[in-house]
Amino acid sequence: MKFATWNVNSIKARQHAVTAWLKHAKPDVLCMQEIKCTDDTFPAAAFEELGYNCAVHGQKTYNGVAILSKHKLEDVTPKLPGGDGDDHARYLEAVISVRKGVVRVASIYAPNGNPVNSDKFAYKLEWLERLRSQAKKLLRHEEPLALMGDYNVIPTPDDCYDPKAWENDALFQPQSRAALRAIEN
Repeated sequence: MKFATWNVNSIKARQHAVTAWLKHAKPDVLCMQEIKCTDDTFPAAAFEELGYNCAVHGQKTYNGVAILSKHKLEDVTPKLPGGDGDDHARYLEAVISVRKGVVRVASIYAPNGNPVNSDKFAYKLEWLERLRSQAKKLLRHEEPLALMGDYNVIPTPDDCYDPKAWENDALFQPQSRAALRAIEN
């Protein structure tokens, strides 16, 4: 299977680019982040015409995630567990049935966390801990799992053009990197 992920930064503004790319690249699964629209305004019909099934967890103006799949989407779960009162549309999970079994996929748009030493940074770290907990739970299913998306973390200085410019950014903080490594493990 061919998987892809794309932070589209507004599906309404990028719909033509996304559909053109889908026609060319033909991935089996595309996870999108920052769709910036509600579920009912997501342009599902355009993607369905290309043979994709759509699952959407949208939010007006900010955030929002979607999963497009050439295969049926089952057990669709919006929201990352554990965040009572967290209404940010940043996580969408689904099971995709294929001939050889199933693949569980999640589209992830982790919080940015800026500025550092703010409630936003604390929210980012708490959110990443919830994601780590969910990943650990999902791995117990012993089925293929793809956690795809925009983690809003710069893992190493080699992963950006000018590390010095990012020193005070939440994406580059040691705590953000440690949280990402905890998910990977």
